[in-house]
This record gives sequence, C-alpha cells and structure tokens, in this order.
Amino acid sequence: MTHGDTDMASHGTGAQPLLTARELVKAHGRTEALRGASLDLRAGEILAVTGTSGSGKSTLLHCLAGIVRPDSGSVMYDGLRLHELPEKRLSELRRTAFGVVFQFGQLIPELTARDNVALPLLLAGTTRTEARARAGEWLERFGVRGQEELRPGEMSGGQAQRVALARALVTGPKAVFADEPTGALDSLATEQTMTALAHTARESDTAVLLVTHDAQVAAYADREVRLRDGAVTPLEVTA
Repeated sequence: MTHGDTDMASHGTGAQPLLTARELVKAHGRTEALRGASLDLRAGEILAVTGTSGSGKSTLLHCLAGIVRPDSGSVMYDGLRLHELPEKRLSELRRTAFGVVFQFGQLIPELTARDNVALPLLLAGTTRTEARARAGEWLERFGVRGQEELRPGEMSGGQAQRVALARALVTGPKAVFADEPTGALDSLATEQTMTALAHTARESDTAVLLVTHDAQVAAYADREVRLRDGAVTPLEVTA
C-alpha cells in the first residue's frame, strides 16, 4: 500500500481536475522530450511522475508549471490556457497559485534560510515581521529549526532543499511542482521531509506533482504515472 492509499477516498479521486495537460509535444533541438503526453492533476492529490533518466520528466513538469511553453498541445488551469498566457501573468501564477521546487533548490545565496522562505510573502505584500514569523514556522515544520540565519552556502544540500520546499509552500499554493525534491537527502531525511510535505498538502488540499527516481518518494503518492518515450502511462495503485 502506498502512504496515500488511506486518503484516496477524500483526496483526488473523482474530483474535477485542477490542471489538465493534453497531447504535449516539446523538443529540445532535435531531441523530442515529449511526444503527446497527457495527464490530469486533481486538488489535494499527490501525483508521482517516474521514468528513466532523460525520459522528459523535468520537461513535463516545466510545461505544467508554465515555465516552458510546449511546441503543441494544451495546459489548462482553472479555466486558463497556460500555454497562451503572457509571461507576466505566468510569473504571477508562480508567485501565488503555484509553488515550484527545482532539483537543486535554487535558493538566493545572499539571503538567510528565513529570508529565502519569507521572500514570496514579502512579494505578496505581507509585512516583514509577519513574513519572517511564518517563515520560521515553515522551517520548523520541515525540520530545519536552528538553521534560520544560515545562508545556502552554509547548509548541507539536504537542509537547503528542505528550505526550498518550505519556500514553495509558505504562500498556500493550489499546486506544488517538485523536481526530485529529496535528491540530496538521506533515507531518514527523505522520510521526514516527505511526511511533512504529504501532511501539509492534504491539510491544505494542495495538489503536489513529484518528479522522482526514488521508489521511497513515489510511495507517498496517491497515483503514479510513468513517462516512457515522451508519453504518460498510468500505473495501478498497489492495494
């Protein structure tokens, strides 16, 4: 049984999709990363996207999050055609409705952990005092207590990635897109981080799309799909 099986009845199944991708095609030069990939992401569900290295998983995530425009196909979110929106509107969505965690965190090196997490709140107009207080709460939730005033270069890779997850979730987004979010963590830290991520997602009805190579991480998902030859293949959830 996956970690999400017990909540499947109340999270994701039968719900109207939050985000829908249809027949996505995307090439990088002469290499076709996506060849008609389609999937639905529902509110409150954790969806794992697995596949071999180079199968197009990150490209798919970037298209779904509005970071990369597909060459053809469509991405719909809340009635919006993401692939047709101007960049300014996409940037706004990524600050408010979407949280994105890249494989290596991409924290701002000059800022402390607390200020990295507080930044999205400050950009949304939250006062500095409140933003820093909420950032501290999220850092504690992800097990980075005591590291608040460290800069990314002073933290381990695992600590920095947990800070990145806290930053992605601090604004209460509708969907979080995480590309190998535990790639820098050991097994214990992976379990702690994924438990916190899964609990928070279910508590706030946030959809999470995970790109991962790690079966331990995929086990937290309600559903798993595999990307193969640029297309999505659903996998049965193990009972």
